[in-house]
Amino acid sequence: MRRSAKCRVDKVLRATLIAFVLAVLGLRGFAQQPAALVGQDDRERLYSEIQAEVATIRRQGSLLKKVIQYVRPSVVHVESRKPADRTGLDRDVAEAGSGVIIKRRNSFYVLTNWHVIRNSARSDIVVALADGRRLQPTRIEKDEITDIAVMRVAAARLVPAQLGDSRAAEIGDFVLAFGSPFGLNHSVTFGIISAKNRRDLTLGSEVELQDFVQTDAAINPGNSGGPLLNLRGEVIGINTAIASSSGGSEGIGFAIPIRLANEVAEQLIDHGSVTRAFLGVHLDSSYDADAARELGLLSPGGARIKLVTENSAAANAKLTPDDVILQFDGVKIEDDNHLINQVKLTPVGSRVEVVVLRNTRRIVVQVQMGARDG
Repeated sequence: MRRSAKCRVDKVLRATLIAFVLAVLGLRGFAQQPAALVGQDDRERLYSEIQAEVATIRRQGSLLKKVIQYVRPSVVHVESRKPADRTGLDRDVAEAGSGVIIKRRNSFYVLTNWHVIRNSARSDIVVALADGRRLQPTRIEKDEITDIAVMRVAAARLVPAQLGDSRAAEIGDFVLAFGSPFGLNHSVTFGIISAKNRRDLTLGSEVELQDFVQTDAAINPGNSGGPLLNLRGEVIGINTAIASSSGGSEGIGFAIPIRLANEVAEQLIDHGSVTRAFLGVHLDSSYDADAARELGLLSPGGARIKLVTENSAAANAKLTPDDVILQFDGVKIEDDNHLINQVKLTPVGSRVEVVVLRNTRRIVVQVQMGARDG
């Protein structure tokens, strides 16, 4: 969708929300006043105003319906049976999740979470399409540390999803979450993006490499693997986990950004494994908030280089010991682990901008990311 069309959509949504809030405030004010009957002319005027405001709300509802209709054929329900000898239990375990159809090199794949199908043989997995057809995957590849899996499927009339730009998504943007909560396949919930770049979370899915989009759209067990979409009908995330004390949705759900999920999926499809970027620096674990203040930084953060590996991306970019990496590819670095996480999330071969503090001066360095040898 062109930028002008996006702006029109955003303006309609903004106007709808403003109208709704004003309407609620107006009703509250009316309720506090003494009850009074209105004349026929006032009733007709109120009826006309009600119809006008309902029309505005319906326009928003119409957009959501169109997005749902557009995306629904690309969303699948995933059923997996985990036999007793693989689960360690004395009985088989059935699990339900979701996935989204993508296309790569003229073949179709279901992008989902690895934990949805983990411990299941290919013959124990069923992919249910929106039109009721049931398929079994012909190939499965997975990346455990990101909890991403792809399953190749073959059938007529498969509809791949439109992938969006998860980096362009902003906190407060409206989103829809598709999935199969509690086995209720092709369910849809609505909410906003609550936060981005969430990491270091302790979650049931045990995702090692984290860079989550947080949403308050209801996500429950069974939503895993389903798409998180923007209002343009584009996938911006893969629903993966919830933070919950009850086991159900409490308005804190997490999705893997589609930029990361798709990069992993493409490598799995093309090579059967994932090669991650390598910067080539050893970090100084003694660097802390006090050291940052001594260097003149107004706020703690960053990662200080202790050693640079020969012939690495860092060496080629002329990074040196005692450089403090403040930003990496547009992301403000909080600490050593944050930098390591960001490097691993970066595609091999990409060129990234790195901001470092060197001898009290901030400089910008371009780094061509490589892969670790061996």
